[in-house]
Amino acid sequence: MYMQLPVNDITSLIPQKYPFVMVGKLLHVDETLTRSSFVIEPGNVFVKNGFFQEAGLMENIAQTAALRAGYLTLTDNKPVENGYIGSVKDFEVLQLPQIKDELLTEISIENRIFNVTVFAGKIWLNTTLIASCEMKVFEGN
Repeated sequence: MYMQLPVNDITSLIPQKYPFVMVGKLLHVDETLTRSSFVIEPGNVFVKNGFFQEAGLMENIAQTAALRAGYLTLTDNKPVENGYIGSVKDFEVLQLPQIKDELLTEISIENRIFNVTVFAGKIWLNTTLIASCEMKVFEGN
């Protein structure tokens, strides 16, 4: 069961549910790279004074990793598992996006040992890099 990309209905791929969904579409998955997109809506829980806050950007990167894991497990006919952020390193926000902005998020796998994945996450607004970090995620229920 290999899903066609992009995946527009991501609800079966991540454990998060509305109103805490911070990804919109799964655009690309390969051995080391995953890309997602997300349009910021006015009622989003991380919007303050018209701007999407730092915590939302971090969650967007983490949920892009969750999209990757969910996509890969479903293509292997396995159930989607929860993941947990173990650590965040060098989190840098260069610009806060606004309502109706579309974020393009990319995670690049740097290392994977047992159920721990370390990846670099980057978020772009159009062609401008607005946030980045290294994140360690523990997978499993």
